[in-house]
Amino acid sequence: MSIMGRREFVTLLGGAAVAWPIAARAQERERMRRIGVLLPATADDTVFQTRMAAFLQALALLGRIVSRNLSIDIRWATADAGEIRRHAAELAALAPDVILATGDSTVPPLLQATRTVPIVFPVANDPVAGGYVESLARPGGNVTGFMLSEYSFSGKWLELLKEIAPGVTRVAVFRDTTANVTGLAQFGVIQAMAPALRVEVNPINLRDADEIERAVAAFARTPNGGLILTASGAAIRHRDLVVALAAGHKLPAVYWERFFVAAGGLASYGADLVDNYRRAAVYVDRILKGEKPADLPVQAPVKYELVINLKTAKALGLDVPSTLLARADEVIE
Repeated sequence: MSIMGRREFVTLLGGAAVAWPIAARAQERERMRRIGVLLPATADDTVFQTRMAAFLQALALLGRIVSRNLSIDIRWATADAGEIRRHAAELAALAPDVILATGDSTVPPLLQATRTVPIVFPVANDPVAGGYVESLARPGGNVTGFMLSEYSFSGKWLELLKEIAPGVTRVAVFRDTTANVTGLAQFGVIQAMAPALRVEVNPINLRDADEIERAVAAFARTPNGGLILTASGAAIRHRDLVVALAAGHKLPAVYWERFFVAAGGLASYGADLVDNYRRAAVYVDRILKGEKPADLPVQAPVKYELVINLKTAKALGLDVPSTLLARADEVIE
């Protein structure tokens, strides 16, 4: 090899050494990755459509573009437990790179189907008590994500109810006792705070529609009553019924999420779940880059929102304090 030829070879080799990592990184960016999504809702549910739009938008900002380098399989499993189990098994069998699973109704059936496919939840009540993770700081398995709130947050719903309807002296608290200890814990916090606010608290279990209707009708026979709907999959399943019963019996009610108020409920205070979906996209991206769910800590919400429906307040004969309206993130008129 001539001197000139050797120099050309060294230059070529050096150029290849530089070009190879760049090409490899570009190939990694463009390699098609697969995400499964399990939602406890129907495809025409505008609440979950908004959340998914935020999730996909956040992924796009991270360079994960559907049809370019991302394939997504969204399963609208409805709120039916049997359908959720079926879709969970099907998604797990497909072995995508990661699964986004919304709420306490979807994570357990997925864990029954797989302990290897990474799972990210944008919403969960108590992932430790539910058995999804070993601890919040070190999840330890194939699941991680974002919490709805801490148990102590439940007391804020009672404070809000008394502030917006000071005449309330009796409160029925809807709770789901079937999934895990969350419903009992939230009720316990509200019950512990009740004496300081001079309120009597009674539980209503979210088992089936007939039981809910009978319990609310019986509760409404005595005046000065109000309702609190704690967070659970059952609450979502019966959301239209509970809002309708509150309106029909003229009971002021406080909820844990905005979509109840958008559907006609009086007021809600809770995590901004659209923001949780954006943050979940970051975790999905990190997992696609090679990080493990076991090493990604479960995080609490960073944004909360107070929403008030003035039309509903007027129908109930309530004069919402101006100080409360000033604090509201959204007022529906």
